[in-house]
Amino acid sequence: MIDTFIAHFGEILPFILIGFGAQIIDGALGMAYGVISSTLLLAMGVPPSRASASVHAAETFTTGVSAISHILHRNVDWGLFARLVIPGVIGGVAGAYLLSNIDGAIIKPFVQFYLAAIGIYLIWRGFHFPPHSKSPKWVAPLGLVGGFMDASGGGGWGPVVTSNLLIQGSSPRHTIGTVNSVEFILTLSISLTFLFHLGWESFTTYTIGLLIGGVVAAPFGAMLARHVAPKVLFVAVGIILTLTSAFVIAKYLGYIG
Repeated sequence: MIDTFIAHFGEILPFILIGFGAQIIDGALGMAYGVISSTLLLAMGVPPSRASASVHAAETFTTGVSAISHILHRNVDWGLFARLVIPGVIGGVAGAYLLSNIDGAIIKPFVQFYLAAIGIYLIWRGFHFPPHSKSPKWVAPLGLVGGFMDASGGGGWGPVVTSNLLIQGSSPRHTIGTVNSVEFILTLSISLTFLFHLGWESFTTYTIGLLIGGVVAAPFGAMLARHVAPKVLFVAVGIILTLTSAFVIAKYLGYIG
C-alpha cells in the first residue's frame, strides 16, 4: 500500500510543483496562472488538449481558494469588485457562446502585442513614477472586454484587467486582490458548460496535481500581494506581462515550436 502511494505521488509531484509555482505568481500579481501552467505542461510532453482541460478544470478551484485568501488579507476593493463582476460575467458568457465557431487565435497576436507594450510601460512607470492610487474610471467596459477575451481566447482576464486598472492608477494590492476574486465567479460561469461536456474524465493526474499545488499556494500569493511594496508590484506585473506576451508572440511567429 505504501509503495503504491509513493509510486503515484512520484507521478503527481511535478504537476503539484507546476500548480504551486503558477498560483504563487498569479495570486501575487493577478495574472499568468494559465499561461505558466499550460506552457510547462506542454514542455513536459502533455498533449495540448489534455493540458488545456487540466488547467481549465483546476483553475475553477484554485481561483476560489485564491479569492478567499485575498478577502481574508483585505486585498479586495468591494466597490471595484461590484463594478467588475457583472460586466465580466456578461463578457465571459458572450465570448463562450457567440465565438464558439470563430477562431479566437486570429486576434490573439494583436492582443499580445498590446499587452507586451503595456508591460514595458508598467516597468518604466514603476521605476520613474512612484504609484499614487486613485479610483479608476474605465471599469465596466474593461470587465466586459476582459471577460470576453478570457472566454474567446482561452485566457486574458488577469493580463487585460489588472494591467489596465494599474495604468488608470488603481492600488496594485487591491487591484490584484479584486481581479483574482472576480476571476473565481468569471471562471465558474465560463467553465460550467465545458465541465458538463468534459465530465469527470477531465480530472486526470495533471488536474489533480495542479489543483493540489494551486490550493496550497493560494494563501501565500495573497500574502505577498498584501506585504510587497506597490512599486515592486508595478515592476513585477510589467515583467511577467512582457515575458508571457513575448512568449506567445514568438510562438505565433514560429520562433518557438
